[in-house]
Amino acid sequence: MDNKDIYTPKEIVAQLDNYVVGQKNAKRAVAIALRNRWRRQKLDAAIRNEVYPKNIMLIGPTGVGKTEIARRLAKLAKAPFLKVEASKFTEVGYVGRDVESIIRDLTEIAVQMVEKEFEANVRVKAEKKAKEKILNILFPQKAAEAPAETPKERPAVFVVDPSGNVAKDLPVSAESHRDDLLARLEKGEFDGRNIEIEVRETSSPMLQVFAGTGLEEMGVNFQEMFANTPFGGGNKKSKKRSLTVKEAIPLLIEQEASQMVDKDAVTKEAINRAENHGIVFIDEIDKITTRSGGGSGHGPEVSREGVQRDLLPIVEGTTVTTKYGPVNSEHILFIAAGAFHVAEVSDLIPELQGRFPIRVELDALTEEDFLRILTEPSNSLVKQYSALLATEEVTLDFKEEALKEVAHFAWVVNNRSQNIGARRLHTIMEKLVEEISFNAPEMSGQTVNIDRAFVLDNLQNLVENEDLSRYIL
Repeated sequence: MDNKDIYTPKEIVAQLDNYVVGQKNAKRAVAIALRNRWRRQKLDAAIRNEVYPKNIMLIGPTGVGKTEIARRLAKLAKAPFLKVEASKFTEVGYVGRDVESIIRDLTEIAVQMVEKEFEANVRVKAEKKAKEKILNILFPQKAAEAPAETPKERPAVFVVDPSGNVAKDLPVSAESHRDDLLARLEKGEFDGRNIEIEVRETSSPMLQVFAGTGLEEMGVNFQEMFANTPFGGGNKKSKKRSLTVKEAIPLLIEQEASQMVDKDAVTKEAINRAENHGIVFIDEIDKITTRSGGGSGHGPEVSREGVQRDLLPIVEGTTVTTKYGPVNSEHILFIAAGAFHVAEVSDLIPELQGRFPIRVELDALTEEDFLRILTEPSNSLVKQYSALLATEEVTLDFKEEALKEVAHFAWVVNNRSQNIGARRLHTIMEKLVEEISFNAPEMSGQTVNIDRAFVLDNLQNLVENEDLSRYIL
């Protein structure tokens, strides 16, 4: 990773501020963790392998930005990122997903990420080859098949005139005709013409089901095993499809780029990124504490503690077998999060607690925070709704007084009923603009002023009716 791709901790926090309001302590913690990864890469090999990531535990109610912080951090680092929910895993021996699938899934994400980057590097060459292939289909050069002993014969060139007729052996060179045809193809003159191309088939849905069952541990690759059976598409690895030139070009470019990429190099780089730059976000980790099981000493409690013990080697560092090869999890950064309303971090088994040395408590959202969330982030709801309705040529003019009222309603409803954090704004904003969204196709060219009176008319009765607000807001 180049220096130009590396942010300082202050820059990381500033970038996160574009998407997450407040939570300064959490942003500082993840910023330091990300910078430490860059620092580690600068160390000598001997000490580099001894420097392990300081995993982070984010503690706070739902909807305050835990997941968003982790997701945006991964995007800044251009790192493989996987979000999992701890409650979906079960102890070995129970029905459910095993924890090693976390590393396999992260590796798969890394492979896809690296493949896209490698394909982007050869896209120009792939685009040229794809267009040549289309020209060969549209205008085959028959003379290329002539015997070698007749070199004086001028190659036959087939061109289509605007009326659709084929003209043969025009009195110019084959090379100049080829350039002319390529220029016309790039202008889109042949976009509507139908051609038949070979398209690689995707794997069978049945095989996709087997892919995540953990059989990779035994070196079993079902897609390869069944590739030549009816379940895997029979002996055909590709099939012919009739498409327009416009539809065929992106498919052929993708195929050509994929063929030009060195798969071994992709795998090697992907494993390196997963091991040294991967970030795993484990949500709802409080749901696998023993206290959550009611203290029964058996049943769900046993399974939850079992999941913790299964997670332990993954977090502290182990080698997991994937279809791309062994992947070591020692230097993967794990960020765990939970509301911890009922349980506490101390309810986790001591060994797992010790693997998350950095603990940050996130703040509950205030009424002022709700107002900032509505307006400040780059992806704020106000900007989203304005952009959505602009597609119907309807302009939304949000007044500051209206947004303050919306923030107040969100805070009130969260305090009265379940506190779901910033997600409450999604519900309230959707209800606020529901009528406009429904009638937007008939309102083209209009501007709707959303002021305090508009908000009160649409939300006040609903918020004051506590029973109704529980169902709707």
